Amino acid sequence: MPIRCLLVDDEPPALEIIESYVEMVDGLEVVGKCYNAIQAFGILQSTAVDLLFLDIKMPKLLGTDFVRSLRQPPKIIFTTAYVDYALEGYELDIVDYLLKPIPFERFLRAVAKVMKTELPALRTSQPDMGRVSVVEKQPELAPTNSFLYFRVDRKMVKVFIHDILYVESLKDYVKIITTSARPLVVKQSISSLEEMLPESNFLRIHRSFIVAIDKIAAYTPSYVDIAGQELPIGRLYHKEVGRILKVGME
Repeated sequence: MPIRCLLVDDEPPALEIIESYVEMVDGLEVVGKCYNAIQAFGILQSTAVDLLFLDIKMPKLLGTDFVRSLRQPPKIIFTTAYVDYALEGYELDIVDYLLKPIPFERFLRAVAKVMKTELPALRTSQPDMGRVSVVEKQPELAPTNSFLYFRVDRKMVKVFIHDILYVESLKDYVKIITTSARPLVVKQSISSLEEMLPESNFLRIHRSFIVAIDKIAAYTPSYVDIAGQELPIGRLYHKEVGRILKVGME
């Protein structure tokens, strides 16, 4: 039996992303989707739901308050753009807490926590086979069609993971440099974005820079060269960068 999923988010683009992710994974099935907690409550009264993907900051009723109102809630994965709710979410005994924009790899890690309990026989398949099965280990590299959405100028802009060259911190913002478009400036911390990027593909080299490992054209003990830009290697990151790039940095 597939795990029956209800998707709740007041932003249609975010809802579409989660729906597309669910449809890519064997063992998951969308049984409903809605735009607020009141609608979700009605669906739960009439439909069997095993897993709830729930936004937190919604009109009429917060997702956290909605969970408290349920006598026997299904398993819950919060999806939100606000890190401030993380502690409160875990106090409600949720499965996981996904910070938007949500990369597919991070989504897989979250649903694996449910599937290990519900479907222990599932195995991991290759990422290019359309739908994937999930358990303990994820693919070493992000699928080539993986993408993130970033809010830029009041719209959600799709960025493919494989197009990202590097990310630069600008205090409360980050600048995302890609191969296929002008730089994107997004209101987000570099640390939160680091969590969203697959660690097998990206490397933090400095408190202000994250780079795509496969886009590094050259490197020295003090900098990496990407697309003609020399990006500094910070002292605190020196050892880890040396380990990953296998360069002597003494």
